[in-house]
Parts: sequence; structure tokens; C-alpha cells
Amino acid sequence: MATTNQRPPDRDLLSLNTATVRERWNLKEMIAGCARHGIRGISPWRDKLAELGAKEAAKMIRDHGLTVTGLCRGGMFPAADRQGRKRAIEDNLRAIDDAATIEARCLVLVVGGLPPGSKDIAGAREMVRDGIGEALDHARSSGVPLAIEPLHPMYAADRACVNTLAQALDLCDELDSGGGGALGVAVDVYHVWWDPELARGIERAGEKRILAFHICDWLVPTTDLLLDRGMMGDGVIDIPRVRAWVEQAGYRGFHEVEILSAKNWWKRDPDEVLSTMKERHERFC
Repeated sequence: MATTNQRPPDRDLLSLNTATVRERWNLKEMIAGCARHGIRGISPWRDKLAELGAKEAAKMIRDHGLTVTGLCRGGMFPAADRQGRKRAIEDNLRAIDDAATIEARCLVLVVGGLPPGSKDIAGAREMVRDGIGEALDHARSSGVPLAIEPLHPMYAADRACVNTLAQALDLCDELDSGGGGALGVAVDVYHVWWDPELARGIERAGEKRILAFHICDWLVPTTDLLLDRGMMGDGVIDIPRVRAWVEQAGYRGFHEVEILSAKNWWKRDPDEVLSTMKERHERFC
């Protein structure tokens, strides 16, 4: 896929994934902070949403004029037995209901890894396929698209056995062959930047399948594979190139900043984090 010289990103397309400031703020503070800093999008995590309550959160988000770019997260479908898989489905149905209440543009799926004691990754992927299939009708009827987020292969065992955009799109094609918009993907640069087939996968996904675009940076060295993500511009990801690819594919949605950073950004004043997000979004995205 060709790339072109890009204009600076639209400031109104910046969104806060609340994981970025989760250690210092509750959801009320996150909503107010976004409004105060002129950040127009927000993507809550379910633990923070549960603390406030979905209905109260929905009212606050509307009152502050924010767009909910996603709800994090559903998924975690594989389990060691039938009862465990049933509980996972029930949890995803509740997540869909909460996403509908807050009018989220999608429910992000971190699909899950191998059940405890298992070495059968193919079997885990079958459970993922079946689990998404069981939740999809409820998502359709609720008006909540499901966004499969492929995670970096380092998470294949414990968090997500879907690790490339191509794998995620194969599931979309199998379960939502009509491409009606009920099932798509979340493109998170932290997880997919390394993939030599990324440009081709984004082009294949196209406007209908790309439901979310997440940004941060990959630090070198990375001291913790989960909790050492970088602010845009501090690492090695060519974020403007990936942004160009998703826009060429037809994506016109938000740029959602999701930074899990135990040693750095989680320790800082959240207002400083949001100010830095805005500046780095314009400079490095």
C-alpha cells in the first residue's frame, strides 16, 4: 500500500483510553479531564465503568459532549471446561449491554489465550471463534460492533491467541461474511507494528472492518512487556505510516491513546499526561 505525505492529525480525533491514567483518576475524573483538555473521545475500561455505573457514566459522558470510542474489554473466551466457557459468554453479553448503555462505538475483544494447563493453541482459537459466534447476535441486536484486537505474539499463551490482523480478519470473514459492520478489528500499533503483512491486512480490512485505531509507542529497551508502553514519539513505531494506511483504507475515526506504563506515565499527574498526549498526537501521529 502506498503512503503519502500527511497533514497533521485532526485534534478533534484524539481519544483517551482510560488505561492511560487509571492509577490516579476514577472515571468521573477522566471524563472531566477530557473535557477540560478539549479531548473529544474517551474509551473506558470496565472496572472503572463498574465503579461509577454505566447509566451514570453515560449521562456524564453526554453532558460533557464526549464520544465513546470503545469499551475495553470483552473476550477471554477459552476455558478449561464448558461451564467456564459459558461464564465467559455471559460476561461478554453483559459487556455488550454496558457498551450499548454508554453508546460505545465498539466493544474491544481481547480474545484470551490458552486455558490453564493446555498446550492446544489451535483448540483455544476454536473456542475464540465459537465464543464470538455466540455473542455476535446479541451484539447485532444491541447495535454494538465487536472489535477483535490482535495482540502481539508474546501474549499468545495468556491474553490473546489471535496475534495478527490476518487471523482476526479470517474470523470476521467466517462469522460475518456479509461484512455488515457487526464484527471488525481494532488496530493497535503496539501489537501489530512488527507484522510484515500489516499494510496488506489494513487494506484488506477496509473501512467496514476497522472499528478502532489505538496508538502509543514501543520502547527500546522494553522493561515490561505489558506495563512499559511509551508515549508517541518515545519509541520505534512509525505511527504516521500506520495512520496513513488506515486512512487510505477508509478509516475516519478517532486516534485512541492507550498507554500502560507502571514506571512512568501512571506515576505522573494525569493533567500532565493529557497535555503531553495532545502535543505528541499532533507532532508524532
